Amino acid sequence: DHEFILNGDIIDNPYGKMSATDREFLDYFGEMSLRQKVVWIRGNHDNGYVPDQLEKIQIKQHYALQKRLIVTHGDFFDEVMPQSRIFIKSFKMIHDKMIKFGSSPVHVSEYAKKFELLYKVLRDNVMKNAVNCALENGYEAVVCGHTHYPEDRVYNGIRYMNTGAWTESPAFYLQMTGNQMTLNPIVS
Repeated sequence: DHEFILNGDIIDNPYGKMSATDREFLDYFGEMSLRQKVVWIRGNHDNGYVPDQLEKIQIKQHYALQKRLIVTHGDFFDEVMPQSRIFIKSFKMIHDKMIKFGSSPVHVSEYAKKFELLYKVLRDNVMKNAVNCALENGYEAVVCGHTHYPEDRVYNGIRYMNTGAWTESPAFYLQMTGNQMTLNPIVS
C-alpha cells in the first residue's frame, strides 16, 4: 500500500556491464512493482541505460504527490556542472593517471566535496532552481538527489529536501505519511 520512488542515479555506469548484485537489486525492484507502485525517476547517471524487463516500474523525469511534493533527481536544475566541463574533464584525466600509478578511485562527488565553497555553489544552485520550480507549480515541497548531500531546509517558503546518495554513508530516504515528511537515515 506504499509508493516506492527511486530518485535517480540507480545506475552508476549506464554503458558498462552491470554487476550481478546490481542486477539482483533491479530484479527485486521489478518484483516489488508487481505488488505496489514503483517509480524510477531518471538521474544523470541513468541516462543511456535501457532497462530490460523491469516489470511494472514506471520511469519518469519528475513525479508529483498531489500538490504537496515534487520528486525530481535535480540534474535538470543544475546550471553549474554543465558550465564546468573543462574542470570535470581535467579531474577525470588526473584521476585516471592517479589510478594508473596506484591511487584508489574516488567518486566525483567525494572530490567535489573537498572544494567546500564550489560545492556549496552547486548545492545552492540546484536547491534554488528546484524551489523556484515548486513555487511556480504550486507545490509545498521538493525533494532532489543529484548533489550527494543530504539536507532538509526551507527556502522562499518551500521545503527543500535532498536525500543525498545511496552509495554514501549514511544514506537517507524520505518517508511521507499523512501530513508528515521525514528525512530518515537508512539503518542496516
